[in-house]
Amino acid sequence: MKYIISIIGLTLTLSASLLDFTHLNNAKEAYEKKEYTKAQELYQKIESDEATFNAADSLYHQKKYEEAIKAYEKINKPSLQAKKLHNIGNSYAQLKKIDEAIKAYEDALKIEEDKDTKFNLELLKKKKKEQEKKKKEKNKDQKDQKQNDKSQQNKNENNQSKEQKSKEDKKREEAQKKKEAKEKKESEEKKKQDDAQKAKDQKTKDQKEKEKKEKQQAKMNEQNQTQPPISNMEERKWQKMLNQRGVKTLMIPLNQPKGENQNEQNPW
Repeated sequence: MKYIISIIGLTLTLSASLLDFTHLNNAKEAYEKKEYTKAQELYQKIESDEATFNAADSLYHQKKYEEAIKAYEKINKPSLQAKKLHNIGNSYAQLKKIDEAIKAYEDALKIEEDKDTKFNLELLKKKKKEQEKKKKEKNKDQKDQKQNDKSQQNKNENNQSKEQKSKEDKKREEAQKKKEAKEKKESEEKKKQDDAQKAKDQKTKDQKEKEKKEKQQAKMNEQNQTQPPISNMEERKWQKMLNQRGVKTLMIPLNQPKGENQNEQNPW
């Protein structure tokens, strides 16, 4: 009975080994044909760190980098640690997680010196410096842009303030002009009214003067009608009397009324 069990166990082990060998050959063939999905599925059917490594590698070639990292992390075999970490570094690099990739490469080099790992590490460190430089330049540009924006904003505010002030000054100027125009118009209207009033007063005054003169003339005419006019002879008589008295005066000759005799009858 004991031997039967041993034979059965040996038969099962041989069958499993033959099956793994078949899967391994098929997976290798699929991998070489770049049929990575098929290769991954076949490698996952084999229970070994090597098969897990190749399955993870198949995931990497499918650009399933996060799944590949998880698969690589399951590998515990010491001889595969450096290669595992190298590939993990590659996966992080593809995900643009440079710090994680650098750490994976550095850990791999601590275990085993490898020129490809070292090349990738130096390349990423250089890339990181470039990124930091670009980041600093970007921050500087952003800072400069922010300052420029602030300066432009202040300039715009100043311009707006100037424009507002200019508008207010213009409004005040227009208001002043309107006020002056109004005052000028009112002054002109008042002057017209004053001139009209003066003209009216002058007309009234002239009318009164005219009436006064007319009254005086009428009175004089009335007196002339009641008193006979002084003849030329009488005028000379009065003039002679004034001269004898030593008083000299000028008298305006008066015209004789029509019909009066021009000859003197009673000379002095």
